[in-house]
Amino acid sequence: MEKDFKNLIKSRFPFLCNNRLLLAVSGGVDSVVLAHFCYVAKLDFALAHCNFNLRGEESDGDEAFVVDLADSLEAEVYTENFNTEKYAEEKGISIQMAARDLRYDWFEQLRQTLKFDFILTAHHANDNLETFLINLIRGTGPEGLTGIKTENQKIIRPLLPFSRKEIEGYARAHKLKWREDSSNASDKYMRNKIRQQIVPVMEEINPQLLDSFAKTQRHLRESFELVEDYISLLYPKVVQKNEFGYELDVEFLKKVPNPKQILYQLLKSFGFTEWNDVYGLLTAQSGKVVYSETHRLIRDRQKLLLTENRNRPGKFEYVVNEGENFMMIPPGTFCITETNALGRTSKNCIYVPKRKLQFPVVIRKWKKGDYFYPFGMKGRKKISRFFKDEKFSLPEKENTWLMCSGEEIVWVIGHRADGRFAVEEGDEKIFKICIT
Repeated sequence: MEKDFKNLIKSRFPFLCNNRLLLAVSGGVDSVVLAHFCYVAKLDFALAHCNFNLRGEESDGDEAFVVDLADSLEAEVYTENFNTEKYAEEKGISIQMAARDLRYDWFEQLRQTLKFDFILTAHHANDNLETFLINLIRGTGPEGLTGIKTENQKIIRPLLPFSRKEIEGYARAHKLKWREDSSNASDKYMRNKIRQQIVPVMEEINPQLLDSFAKTQRHLRESFELVEDYISLLYPKVVQKNEFGYELDVEFLKKVPNPKQILYQLLKSFGFTEWNDVYGLLTAQSGKVVYSETHRLIRDRQKLLLTENRNRPGKFEYVVNEGENFMMIPPGTFCITETNALGRTSKNCIYVPKRKLQFPVVIRKWKKGDYFYPFGMKGRKKISRFFKDEKFSLPEKENTWLMCSGEEIVWVIGHRADGRFAVEEGDEKIFKICIT
């Protein structure tokens, strides 16, 4: 196995030989064997150990063991203590997820701070099978069945080709010492149930289970790569970037085979879970919205608009006092300067007689019932009607700001001025008001 590991490094990961490596070491047999392999391969490495404080003295014993292991391997060691239960409670997640988040976040901080090039973990073939079964039981997309990645950015898992049986056999043959995690014997966790109750039955049915699984997973990865290639070809025909997020072409999606799966592949990273509702937007009326925790998908005429979820607190009103020349606000820099000459107006620049403007000027989001007198038109119009006539999308409505003088709207910023505030003959003192 030692020879196989060296050949693997030489053929698959030659770059590890010339870089600084941070080894994630729990003290279990798999991470101890990984550390031993790196030592005999003369790689440049240090150990990193997380004490999650979940098993009292046993957790402290694991930490002490890893410190001694580092000393025997003449390697640096870094340890960190976590209040895992408190973190899990605060985040509303399981202990296992909390430990995973804390572990990987800390490893990455170490890597960046101490200039390590890669993080090595000791995941092996059995871990891969168990993860596959967990995802299968919980329900997952195709990428959830393709297994643990051998390389994931700066994380490398060089033991994935080896089984737990091979690793333990090597450790015993070379009289290596390791720590047994007592929680592995409990059937409290899903992974342990799978490891202790399900996998043995599968191995009884097929003694070559891991080899068969590796072949199946390889076929799944190849199939998923075809899906990704297909999506990459469709992407520029379906998706366009806009100032608020992305827009997807509904008519195009209706014409392609399996639009539901295409929507899933395009939108899976935005946290949506109700995929039937997402698919239903293709035939929904304008204004229908599907939310995820972070984003929303809006049916808007012949488009689906993907934007951030705006159901968050924010500032929706700004006050400009007399004498203030500019202010930074969400749509840009608001500038107001006095001039004697009437220049050319545009959607981002208007002119208002000084005599008509009442300070402080308020810049705010629109409210139900707001109305103004659009310049160039007779009579008043509700802001909501103006949006409809101008065919504003929901994100455009939400990102439109009003400039107000007292209770009156002076300007739908970036779109239309109010005719009541137009410069008239005889007006000599004029404000030039721009948004840039």
